Amino acid sequence: MGRPRGFLEIRRSKPGERPPGERVRDWREFEHLLPDAALKEQAARCMDCGVPYCHDGCPLTNLIPEWNDLVYQGRMEDAAASLHATNNFPEITGRVCPAPCEASCVLNMTGEPVTIKAVERAIADAALAEGARPRRAAVRTGKKVAVVGSGPAGLAAAQELARRGHHVVVFEKDDRIGGLLRYGIPDFKMEKPIIDRRMEQMRQEGVEFRPGVHVGVDITGAALQADHDAIVLAGGAGRPRDLGVPGRELDGIHFAMDFLTQQNRRNAGDHVPAEGAILAAGKRVIVLGGGDTGSDCVGTSHRQGAASVLSLELLPRPPDERRADNPWPQWPLIYRTSSSHAEGGERDFGVMTKRVLGKGGRVVGLETVGVELDGGRLRERPGSERTIPADLVLLAMGFLGPVTTDIVAQLGCALDARGNVATVRGATSVPGVFAAGDMARGQSLVVWAIAEGRRAAQAVDRYLQAEAQLSSSSASIA
Repeated sequence: MGRPRGFLEIRRSKPGERPPGERVRDWREFEHLLPDAALKEQAARCMDCGVPYCHDGCPLTNLIPEWNDLVYQGRMEDAAASLHATNNFPEITGRVCPAPCEASCVLNMTGEPVTIKAVERAIADAALAEGARPRRAAVRTGKKVAVVGSGPAGLAAAQELARRGHHVVVFEKDDRIGGLLRYGIPDFKMEKPIIDRRMEQMRQEGVEFRPGVHVGVDITGAALQADHDAIVLAGGAGRPRDLGVPGRELDGIHFAMDFLTQQNRRNAGDHVPAEGAILAAGKRVIVLGGGDTGSDCVGTSHRQGAASVLSLELLPRPPDERRADNPWPQWPLIYRTSSSHAEGGERDFGVMTKRVLGKGGRVVGLETVGVELDGGRLRERPGSERTIPADLVLLAMGFLGPVTTDIVAQLGCALDARGNVATVRGATSVPGVFAAGDMARGQSLVVWAIAEGRRAAQAVDRYLQAEAQLSSSSASIA
């Protein structure tokens, strides 16, 4: 390493953020890049550990010590090559990944890990600014692969397969490519030209995009199999968890993704009809669910001009510091404040919704009760009942798994015990059909989706090579 004592001499420093009072007035990204000098210093804090635990934290096994050192040396082009060797879309993970690599960093034993995520984003953005050069396959195989779904898993699989010489067609039911990257993640966390630049690179590498095609509806499973040598299912976990309480049918209660998608469409210049519009402006908003999706609803509500925003989480408030049974290098189960929560609003934990109150067919409030864990079960606390006024309730309570009534059913893919598409090393129960990302894993992180997309591509490539060898052997015997 270029600066072996850097971790002793330099303190951790994170990128700056735009002031909350400023950023809630627009939809631009809230986080700044580290200045060049600070970037090199932060990269120099990497210890180049004999056993790099950051690799264990990262599903992509990114070469973190290597590209940290290259950044410290000012060799940004080499750092980009190292980063892209394991990660197809570091400009995305550098923005929206929760950085399990930092949680596993040896320096996190003292609470000051290397700012891996900030360095990753800086490398990726510098590379994109120079132009994402396509990596075209030297030889085309003549094999055709259909990728169903254009989220991070589908895009990663498509890019890897195209680079192996296969003709790849990506089908997306929405009108634009990107899946939840496009319509689920707010622009203030990731502006969408980032996706467009990467798509252009993929087009030059031979990937064909077909948005506005709902596979299983517009194209049957049988037709897809007939036209392609292999299929990758990467449709995500599209079944949101619902609120099963009296009053759920009232107007003013919506799934988080419907709310977020509408705003992303507005930001893209689309017309969202007034009838059916979900807007927080001037309303008392309650967000049920304290995860990333709930946080995105909070930030979006602030920018739409909500009168108030309250986040309710069913589970108890996490501790401020690690518990003894949650030691490093495990992911720290601690209380966190997201950028959206830092912009305002209130949060409460250990709250269960019992009933939705309405007037004239619209929601006007929630009846709730406090709950606590008792032997692993939630127990209601006597005397903790309360009524909370609300004009808009957003359900951000996670997802139950993939939609399995269309293409999955048509192809006859087996499901696992959780209702996900069952896979063994990426392959489903149907020969030539593979699955990746949330569709096979269940709701997870974008970094896991990219990793699984890459692994599915490897499995498809091995399958197609085996099929080609079998065909060649059969032809020679004949």
